[in-house]
Amino acid sequence: MLRRVLIANRGEIALRILRACREMNIETVAVYSAADENTLAASLATQSLCIGPARAAESYLNSDALITAALATGCDAVHPGYGFLSESPEFAEQCTAAGLKFIGPPAEVIRRMGSKAAAKELAKQAGVPVVPGSDGPLKNIRQARALADKVGYPVLLKASAGGGGRGMRQADSAEALEAAYHEAQAEAEACFGDGEMYLEKLIEHPRHIEFQILADAHGHVVHLGERECSIQRRRQKLIEEAPSWALSDALRREMGEKAVAAAREAGYVGAGTVEFVLAPDGAYYFIEMNTRIQVEHPVTEMVTGVDLVKEQLRIAAGLPLTFTQDEITLHGHALECRINAEDPQQDFRPCPGTVEFLHVPGGPGVRVDTALFTGCVVPPYYDSLVAKVIAHGNTRLEAIRRMRRALEEFIVDGFITNASLSHLMLYESDFVRGEYDTDFVAGHMEKLLQLSSACDRLSAEGERDRDAE
Repeated sequence: MLRRVLIANRGEIALRILRACREMNIETVAVYSAADENTLAASLATQSLCIGPARAAESYLNSDALITAALATGCDAVHPGYGFLSESPEFAEQCTAAGLKFIGPPAEVIRRMGSKAAAKELAKQAGVPVVPGSDGPLKNIRQARALADKVGYPVLLKASAGGGGRGMRQADSAEALEAAYHEAQAEAEACFGDGEMYLEKLIEHPRHIEFQILADAHGHVVHLGERECSIQRRRQKLIEEAPSWALSDALRREMGEKAVAAAREAGYVGAGTVEFVLAPDGAYYFIEMNTRIQVEHPVTEMVTGVDLVKEQLRIAAGLPLTFTQDEITLHGHALECRINAEDPQQDFRPCPGTVEFLHVPGGPGVRVDTALFTGCVVPPYYDSLVAKVIAHGNTRLEAIRRMRRALEEFIVDGFITNASLSHLMLYESDFVRGEYDTDFVAGHMEKLLQLSSACDRLSAEGERDRDAE
């Protein structure tokens, strides 16, 4: 087994990895920026080390500083978590060259699957349906126009190296294509240093379905079912659930087999997700593969009982999977709500600040992944995600009701979060019936914001009345 692991990340995922390591008797080294000195991970790790200033480019994205820290503290492996350098083939290569185990797939797999055009070609080779579009990177806007005319509008322009909705634009007509192309390319160059673009037919009103994959170094590949990730705002996920209400057992089995085939074709090792869009007519298409642990991995853990982070550590140590595909069963239903430090009434403006008071929910079937504590500071330099509330029930309706109750108990004073907005979504009839797609949030946002504002106003009035008494 691994002896000591450097956690090359921050926030709740750093704490999640630390806890898995602790339960496996693996020592940990937590790195932190100057803005993150007083974090739970830094306090609980076997050893902690400052690796640079607050800016991510000078700390969590500084691969040289991370490698130096790992070697100086005697680590034999590095866990990148998600975001930052988790999908950087160059960082994976640096780790390997330094004699460190990178807890993730091989660098060449990350590189191939990180290119959406290359990943699409691989999926086709594996017999997995793909969205009609460019077979490789676009050479110029003229080629984009010709291809868009061929597949038909609307189309989606995507950065080959993109992710998280960045470097992506929709074009509904030939007149809108050129501006969308240049905007997406400029954003991709700014965010990823790579302006390579490709184009695909936009599947209208789809559901976003992803399959969790585990693969060891001994040729065993399994999937652990799917997650429904269609509740999105500007392609940023807000609520995830497992299993998807839209999949029959037969379709789940078929899509799972295709996901495994894609992972085998890639020579995958580790934990990852194969992502699909599901069209209203039941057709599904591969869109990309994420070569890391996902933010929403807890919902899969809740319905399968498999600790995905521990499995990552076992696989990195060269151990085989301890279960086969036939032994993976789904129990009940799970939801995850992402709690972000942002103000929905101000176009989701980030709201960093100090936690003045914190109460996290508990009780049967409730899990909260967070690095918050009363008195801690949420700095303005990083992603606004501060907690994940996960609820599990025997049925989907029980899971929804349990999540409502959990969000009602979740209290954080000191800054604004999106918790009340997520709570309101759970009462929307379309959501409760499971009849939603990736356009759900856009179609309901105005109503939800009005309700949220009214609830906040009533709450404030109630507090003033109590103070007066």
